[in-house]
Amino acid sequence: MKIAIINGPNLNLLGKREPEIYGSITFEAFFTELKVAYPAVELYYFQSNVEGELINEIQRVGYSFDGIILNAGGYTHTSVAIGDSIAAITTKVIEVHISNIEAREEFRKLSHISAKAAGSIVGLGLSGYKLAIDWFIEHK
Repeated sequence: MKIAIINGPNLNLLGKREPEIYGSITFEAFFTELKVAYPAVELYYFQSNVEGELINEIQRVGYSFDGIILNAGGYTHTSVAIGDSIAAITTKVIEVHISNIEAREEFRKLSHISAKAAGSIVGLGLSGYKLAIDWFIEHK
């Protein structure tokens, strides 16, 4: 099983950025933990702060991987194009957000991804990525 984790803008700053919201571990350290916890799953990680690069990556893996876990960061609320890229591919996508976007600013309640994703996991911290992997394993 091959699962891609695609993270959007500012998620490269995990461990430094607003630790009261996002925690104190870097995503690279967490990704190492994921690979140890899921040895039977081939995990791939990509992060970009650039909208077009995220779209290119979604399209690149969107026909050959078994699942995509997408945290599009702030682009969740602004990018119709990322939503369209999810609609265009055959690989299922689980939307993940570390914070509870429903409990934050009003503009964060709009997602251009949710309606096109197989599901959404919000507000459970980095555990949301593990739950998404578990879902893909159960639904392969």
